[in-house]
Amino acid sequence: MARGTQHRKRRPTADARVTEPKASAKKGKQVQHASWEDQLFFSRLRVHAKWVFLLLAVVFAFSFVIFGVGSGSTGIGDVLGNWFSGSSSSSQSVSSAEKKTIERPKDPAAWRELATVLQQNDRTAEAAVALERYSDLRPKDERPLQELGSLYRLEADKAAQRYVDAQTTVQALTPGSAFRPAASSPLGKAFDDPLSTAVTESTSTVTADAYSDYIVAQGQAVDAYKRLVALNPRDATNQFQLASVAQTAGDSKTAVAAYRKFLALAPDDSLAPAAKRALKELTAPATPATTGG
Repeated sequence: MARGTQHRKRRPTADARVTEPKASAKKGKQVQHASWEDQLFFSRLRVHAKWVFLLLAVVFAFSFVIFGVGSGSTGIGDVLGNWFSGSSSSSQSVSSAEKKTIERPKDPAAWRELATVLQQNDRTAEAAVALERYSDLRPKDERPLQELGSLYRLEADKAAQRYVDAQTTVQALTPGSAFRPAASSPLGKAFDDPLSTAVTESTSTVTADAYSDYIVAQGQAVDAYKRLVALNPRDATNQFQLASVAQTAGDSKTAVAAYRKFLALAPDDSLAPAAKRALKELTAPATPATTGG
């Protein structure tokens, strides 16, 4: 009985020994399975990490440009905001300056301020009107006349550019005579395009208006420099400016007189050779036209 009892008591121990390797093997198998999953996860993470980092870099660059993240500014939003605020503030400045001239129409300072604000907003034609008003109130001030001369010359240049652009448009829409059939032929009559004709007529109107604006602006520039010379006739620079503007405007009489006064005041000036050449051209006798016989 004792041996049987001992034998029974040993069997659970033997069973434990037998089952322990199975449990440990199963446990080891689970650990190996978990390690394999971890390796698979991190390998996938390494494969896709570069795309994640690339995406983050693109997002950061986009936010840097658009919103100014990390740059101390607001990027394009800042630029657009500045543009809208700038245009709004400039319009408010013009309105404020105009209001002052309405409230104080005989105040030269108000008109001077309005002219300055208009020039800053590239409204040169309106700025010239304001400067003319200022000059009427302060007729002996040379500075606004200098500015007026420059503004009128700028307006003349703008008109000349409009004229050239319109002429270029007409030439681009009108085919050359070598490629166009005779206007009297049936094909020539069919060749006339109503749309092209309308555009040509429109551009012709633009060229006529631009040429008229050019002549007017040139005349206004000459008048401004004449008034400037009248205030200070011994200023050689003013004389040369009057002469060059009058020559461009086709006012030969005024140009010749101003060039001669300039040479009398500053014969050794660096502009003297140019003045002499201009005088020679303006005073040269007209060459009679020759006719074939």
